[in-house]
Amino acid sequence: MAAPSSGSLERLRVANRRAVTSLLSGGPMSRADLARGTGLSRTTVSSLIAELIAGGLVSETTDRGRPHKGGSGRPPVLVTLSAPSGGVVGVDVGHRHVRVAVADRTGQVLAEDCAAVDVDTHGADTLDRTAVMVRAALHAAGVERDEVHAAAMCVPAPLDRRSARVSTGIMPGWRDLSPGEELQRRIGIPVFVDNDANLGALAEVERGAARGASDVLYVKVASGVGAGIVLGGRLHRGASGIAGELGHVQVGEDGPVCRCGNRGCLETMVSAPRLLDVLQPAYDEPLDVQRVLELDADGDAGVRRVLSDAGRTIGRALADLCNALNPELVLLGGSLGTSSALAVGIRASVDRYAQPDTAAAVRVAPGRLGDRAEIIGAVSLAIARVASG
Repeated sequence: MAAPSSGSLERLRVANRRAVTSLLSGGPMSRADLARGTGLSRTTVSSLIAELIAGGLVSETTDRGRPHKGGSGRPPVLVTLSAPSGGVVGVDVGHRHVRVAVADRTGQVLAEDCAAVDVDTHGADTLDRTAVMVRAALHAAGVERDEVHAAAMCVPAPLDRRSARVSTGIMPGWRDLSPGEELQRRIGIPVFVDNDANLGALAEVERGAARGASDVLYVKVASGVGAGIVLGGRLHRGASGIAGELGHVQVGEDGPVCRCGNRGCLETMVSAPRLLDVLQPAYDEPLDVQRVLELDADGDAGVRRVLSDAGRTIGRALADLCNALNPELVLLGGSLGTSSALAVGIRASVDRYAQPDTAAAVRVAPGRLGDRAEIIGAVSLAIARVASG
């Protein structure tokens, strides 16, 4: 067997540095916790931390952590990202909104703004609007553009890592656009791009309800349905970057035509707009997602039936994914992620259709970061890219 080339070894080391700094963007951690969270050996983690400390990117804190699993040994030394000058920009592009945040390099948000935008059909206009929002947020945060080290943006569609372009079937107004290159040209800052569910997963693992978990499925249920997959503490993007497109699993050969071009995709049955269309005829008041969640919390029978049925449909697709990946946690995000009825339906289908041992190992829970998960994930990605060089 041929020895790995120096180039492949360097790429592996950069990826390992990125995995370590991504976890540290969520706060101080011990070397042992970093090893558990990344799946790397303790020797590798210690070597990477020494390298990062020498480069001024990481420092040891005066605080001490707790021994693993409440043990009585000596508390471990914690390491943390250093707090150099300057900042980063995070951008969350949804189907119907753009959210922008400016943060320092520890992840503390300094300024944030959100605007309703017709994203899918107006790609260039959306990026123009985003650039204006970035400049305004930088001004509000008191950060000069030349002090910004990187920006990261998420998009609500499959993103092909080879071409750096999104699926134009889902976002028709983005044809021939490379989102990262286009936004970088407008704001003069390096821009890194990923899928929205991926960055939601990253945020929840680093700063939210999945912190400390290594194998997680983050399911975003909003105007579409997507999944971010974390395996061994790292985001799994797949060969071309489009892993986790749960919303485009076919659940009915003769179902409605999906915006991706296929028929009977999961999201044609359970997306937020679809569920609102199903519910509205039974209610005298205008319904939106927030009102549906309120009715769900109040125990409204009609809303809980529809959301529970939607959860069962999602859970049927998730059960197969759980059988394949054996996660410890299914975390629900997006505008409908806090629905208890949705979670009950998903749990019921996972229990029914997944292998018994697989179902017993997985917990289904709402995310902690709500609709801000994606913007927090974008900030974390920008920080990690700066720290990894």
